[in-house]
Amino acid sequence: MKSAWQLVPVLLALCITVALPTSAIPQSRNNFPTPPEPLDPKPADKVPETPTRRLDLDRLQREADDLSRNAQSIPSDVASIRKGMLPKDVIEKLKQIEKLSKHMRMELNP
Repeated sequence: MKSAWQLVPVLLALCITVALPTSAIPQSRNNFPTPPEPLDPKPADKVPETPTRRLDLDRLQREADDLSRNAQSIPSDVASIRKGMLPKDVIEKLKQIEKLSKHMRMELNP
């Protein structure tokens, strides 16, 4: 049988191997309490809906037809200008072409 002094190194080695891993590993768990669940939870899977724009295709077609009609009349107006006559509605036609074009552009590319 071994004496008590002979068991001291074995017991010391056993205590070190048991105590060392627990003190060497940093605490990975904090002691803060977990917060309570919200009273009115909002579903996380539901994405807020964005309003979808619907194109008024009939209106767009009418505007395209007006734009085309006005643009086709411009060459004859320019020919009149070359002869020295300024048609009174040519400026209004150009403004209308610009307005229709801008509106159609905004409708198609929001």
